[in-house]
Amino acid sequence: MRVNRILLPAVLVVLALVIQVSVLARLHLPGAVPDLLMLVVLGLAMTYGHVAGCLIGFFAGLLADLAPPADHAAGRYALVLCVIGYLAGLAKPENGQLRSAALPMTVVAGAAVLSTLLYASVGALVGDTAARHVGIVSLLFTALVYDLLLAPFTVPWIMALARRLDRDPMAADSGAAGGSPYRWMSPGNARSGSRLTRIRPGGQRDSLLKGGRKL
Repeated sequence: MRVNRILLPAVLVVLALVIQVSVLARLHLPGAVPDLLMLVVLGLAMTYGHVAGCLIGFFAGLLADLAPPADHAAGRYALVLCVIGYLAGLAKPENGQLRSAALPMTVVAGAAVLSTLLYASVGALVGDTAARHVGIVSLLFTALVYDLLLAPFTVPWIMALARRLDRDPMAADSGAAGGSPYRWMSPGNARSGSRLTRIRPGGQRDSLLKGGRKL
């Protein structure tokens, strides 16, 4: 449902930002800070698609730019997460279901490296040389390790929650029943549904084969 596509990202983004600022940033880990906010954007983008991923990434990044103790130019992280959300949305499975963990982990690894490079590049354009003092190689390595370690505990759960709340059973039922007095159902999955059952308004059932022969 459209409302869930607004409420769920808003709640998850705010929650991730609070945890990242109040917990993860205070761990003082060497190198980069685990980017929980980016993982939330990745999970939602791979569920909703590239357009929603771009928008969610922009507003999540803008919120991070404005939230204290941000010490960089506003819009910098918004640009980074906007690009990351768009690219991650392109990897959305056609049927919405993931068959293995290879795809999301690959997306997380690429996003960790690309976001670090984009953030450092934009910072260099506006005169922020903090990445040079820390070392870009160290930032890339630690960002990759931290995000990959955190991804299995966040991305699959976010995608599962988003898919669950995005379903609209009423719309599915009305779409199946609308336009015809009959409803067509398959008694199994798509591969085993060679036999179809036609339900008439009075409740009588007719069983048909694919070739059109009545049983």
